[in-house]
Parts: sequence; C-alpha cells; structure tokens
Amino acid sequence: MRICKGCLIREIDSQKEYQNMFDYIERLNEEIKTNHQVYEIRLRICKECYSLMNGMCKHCGCFVEMRAAITTNSCPNKKW
Repeated sequence: MRICKGCLIREIDSQKEYQNMFDYIERLNEEIKTNHQVYEIRLRICKECYSLMNGMCKHCGCFVEMRAAITTNSCPNKKW
C-alpha cells in the first residue's frame, strides 16, 4: 500500500487504500505468507494490545494486518 506523504488523512479515499492493503496481502507469495491460523493468532494478540490504534501499531507505525501477514515479521513489542 502506498500513501501519499503530501496528503492529509481527510484527502485519502480510505476504503480504496484499505482494499489495496488487503489485495496486497492476498497476492503475497505463499513462500513468505503466514499461514491463516498463525495470522489470526497474531491479529488476536494485536487486538488485545494497548499499542493498537486504528489498525496501526504505535511502536512502529505499521498496519498490523500487513506485518502479521509475512512469516518472518515479528511484533516490535515482542508479543508474537
């Protein structure tokens, strides 16, 4: 997902941008993609974390759904 650094949030079509993120996750190469069960566990942990805000991690600024989708990624707060 690419967000224009010169744009304000109110100028972004968030539904389109979020769909781009989900499409990216769907197209990940299976060799690097987290299996569905582990992905859901990661997201459950993120959902319970105090650092989650509007789908983003306050520690690193990533969208947690994108971070969780890649096997080799890890939680910046060391929760998974």
